[in-house]
Amino acid sequence: MNDHRFPGLYLALAVLTAGAHAQNAAPKGAPRLVFSVSSNAWPDGGEVPMKNAFRGENKSPAFEFHWTQGSNEASAPEALQSYAVIFHDVENSTNKTTADTLHWTAFNIPATAKGLPEGLGAGDLPDGTRNGPGLRARGGNPGGYFGPGAGPGPFHHYIFEFYALDTKLDLPAATTRDDLLKAMDGHVIGKAAWTGRFHAPPQ
Repeated sequence: MNDHRFPGLYLALAVLTAGAHAQNAAPKGAPRLVFSVSSNAWPDGGEVPMKNAFRGENKSPAFEFHWTQGSNEASAPEALQSYAVIFHDVENSTNKTTADTLHWTAFNIPATAKGLPEGLGAGDLPDGTRNGPGLRARGGNPGGYFGPGAGPGPFHHYIFEFYALDTKLDLPAATTRDDLLKAMDGHVIGKAAWTGRFHAPPQ
């Protein structure tokens, strides 16, 4: 109840309360936390070397994960639980549909990961990473990296899509691409991409 006998007291309390609320509020216009990736295997948009191609050594490229706020490096958000990667060839059409060729997926990459090493192994890995659907996983084989394999002719464009998630995915390795995307929907707190071009040398 407002006591009119002490107007100065109530004014001071109102100012203090407003100040406390202002301190707890997020600053307006603060830069958001952004997820990105980098790789020394080839420049983003550049030509994929044979070492990382199916027609070559078929080694998955190394990637580094980054979080930034404005122009400053930042820690990953507390909500981060895992990462996932989807690697596909956007030039191909699968079974006359709008779906392109899915080369490789991996999910439940630990939130503590600073990136992916070169030559990531197949199947379920000791750190909890699970290789999912892709070309290598056909016929009941364990999933794993399957590099670019376009033949001579025009370049094909390949995209690595990385997702930072606020959950771990309760999915079998033999899941489908659609089910993987559905499971991630509503949990993406960061997304990044790295692209490459590839075609086999002329014969």
